[in-house]
Amino acid sequence: MPPRPPPPWNRRPAERLTVSSISTNAETKENEPGLDGPVRKVVAVVIPAYKVSRYVLDVICRIGPEVSKIYVVDDACPEESGRHVERECNDPRVTVVFNTVNSGVGGAMIAGYKRAIADGVDIVVKVDGDGQMDPRFIPLLIRPILKGRADYAKGNRFFTLESVQPMPPVRIMGNAVLSFMAKLSTGYWNIFDPTNGYTAIQGKVLAELPLDKISRRYFFETDMLFRLNTLQAVVVDVPMKAVYGDEPSNLRVSQVIPEFIVNHCLNFAKRFFYNYLLRNFSVFSIELMLGTVVLLAGITFGAVMWYSFASRGVPATSGIVMIAALPCILGTQFVLSFLNWDAQNVPKDPLHHRL
Repeated sequence: MPPRPPPPWNRRPAERLTVSSISTNAETKENEPGLDGPVRKVVAVVIPAYKVSRYVLDVICRIGPEVSKIYVVDDACPEESGRHVERECNDPRVTVVFNTVNSGVGGAMIAGYKRAIADGVDIVVKVDGDGQMDPRFIPLLIRPILKGRADYAKGNRFFTLESVQPMPPVRIMGNAVLSFMAKLSTGYWNIFDPTNGYTAIQGKVLAELPLDKISRRYFFETDMLFRLNTLQAVVVDVPMKAVYGDEPSNLRVSQVIPEFIVNHCLNFAKRFFYNYLLRNFSVFSIELMLGTVVLLAGITFGAVMWYSFASRGVPATSGIVMIAALPCILGTQFVLSFLNWDAQNVPKDPLHHRL
């Protein structure tokens, strides 16, 4: 285990960087004894900082010695969270990155990810700066990656009843709906709580992602999952407890719901094209396309016939009912068969072993 950071009165000032000054050359690292084997993995934490000046210093202080680098990304924060960290924090692991314009949590994370890639980091962890993510959870979060079982690990606040109890009911219901939509759009049917931002990713896999194409705002975590699926990366859930304090949320549910629905539909269409048409055309591809057409035809025909007979006050004949019902039944069966195959087709071989 590396030594703990020196006390505050014996630490170097935090390094200040701008996004434009980030180098693209990875730094070389010496092999040394570490957490999980003969070679120590360099673990970094990225903290997006926007209106979190009250909490971010406490978050940094609670990050353990398993972390070698901490990137605090000031996303054009009106409270100047980055400069606050520069003044008050002397932890030598801390680097402050400044975004010149506010680009959302995704934009802040992408700036931190690029810095971590340039530094040749092995594992990158996302920790919010508002204190809702307990830094003591980091060793458990990165364990599946250190063991070589996963490329990407994320927290799951719904694993036990005790961890769900402190969560507001509105969040529970909303997360259940979003989780099902995310399963459809990302292809990871084995995970839950997709909007959970407590994540860790293997460095080589991170370098393969098209970071500039990933959503910059609240859809960031779900879009990350979609991009990981296109690479056939392995994603696992790690049980964690939800933490809620007096910190305000910048999320407005009424504003993001339409955006989430549209993005989920687009990502599902793109994933189907990538995985079931471009890379591997099979009978299951035909099932979804044929099933969708037949199902929509049955629904449309049934609706038109219902309106026609209802407007005349005449009951529909059994033949018309069967003509409308049969395509709906067949189409539903085809779609369910495809979804069953899709759920079994979750990536199982970690990508970083093949890179």
